[in-house]
Amino acid sequence: MFDDLDTDRRPLVLVWEVTQACGLACRHCRANARPQRHPDELTTAEGKRLLADAAAFGDGQLVVLSGGDPIARDDLTELVAHGDDLGLRMTITPSGTRSLTPERVSDLGDAGIARMALSLDGSTRERHDAFRGEESFADTVAAARAARDAGIPLQINTTVCADTVEDLPAIRDRVRDLGAVLWSVFFLVPVGRGRVLDPVSPERAEAAMAWLHEVSEEERFGVKTTEAPFYRRVGIQRAEAGSADAEADRRGGVTAGRGFGFVGHTGEVYPSGFLPESAGNVRERSAVDVYRNADLFESLRDPDGFSGKCGACEFRHVCGGSRSRAYAVTGDPTDSDPLCPYVPDGYDGPLPERQRGADGGRSESAD
Repeated sequence: MFDDLDTDRRPLVLVWEVTQACGLACRHCRANARPQRHPDELTTAEGKRLLADAAAFGDGQLVVLSGGDPIARDDLTELVAHGDDLGLRMTITPSGTRSLTPERVSDLGDAGIARMALSLDGSTRERHDAFRGEESFADTVAAARAARDAGIPLQINTTVCADTVEDLPAIRDRVRDLGAVLWSVFFLVPVGRGRVLDPVSPERAEAAMAWLHEVSEEERFGVKTTEAPFYRRVGIQRAEAGSADAEADRRGGVTAGRGFGFVGHTGEVYPSGFLPESAGNVRERSAVDVYRNADLFESLRDPDGFSGKCGACEFRHVCGGSRSRAYAVTGDPTDSDPLCPYVPDGYDGPLPERQRGADGGRSESAD
């Protein structure tokens, strides 16, 4: 699907945050989820109009139903079935709670869910539950097994920050044991409750990227990063250095507003759930129009217009940096991604604060 995708015209991924209600209150939650549903959430009828709008992007548009916890909506299976009837590829990211019973998982499969993504942030019950501040490990593992039994392909999402990075090798083993088809590794963006967590250093992130490339070559499941597009740059450099078996993919990656769109629970349209700058509302303007024509989205699809070292980087068209992290740290979504340690040859402009040494000097280039 990505081979002929024009990300100026349609997103690879369109996320709809169907609710912010959730029975959990995890420490890193982007959405600041709460127990009750918001009274101004999109209604069932409005949600169906949104899905019809999403279908206008083109055949097989991928739609992710997220939250909060999508299971909190009693019309969820109706919405899934409607999207499936429209030809959308419907996927879901439910929370690991007791509400996600095998029967509920099976019903979602029958309604047309094409993939289920569950969050696993620790290799053991103790690690996972301590990180999230909630007892959700057992329910998450049970839901993963229920998805497998229902024939629903499973994706595992893992947050990478200072608290979890050393556990990644053991989490990898869990991903394999659960039979996941994809491991999505999310590098923390300091938004929502995630502001209280410590990110990894740029150098540690770089090492993790190289290791993840090794994992992708060794495992049967796929590996992708979220909010860490310089994973692609690392892959290209590994191939150029002869550390990879094949030439790396040099097509542009998916970043906020460029291949990715997010519709909030009240209809606001954002480039990403981690970049809470609205470009319109689906109650007033179609998601297709916002994605294709809003100034904010267009600016995020122009890497030549980025500032700092991201704008000067030779990898800007295949990477582009995390626009969400740039916004969270600097307030400017076109600024440099402070997690990437790479400094382009000949660049002598300003560096993100986290890449300055104690004496104000420049960090070492990643290559």
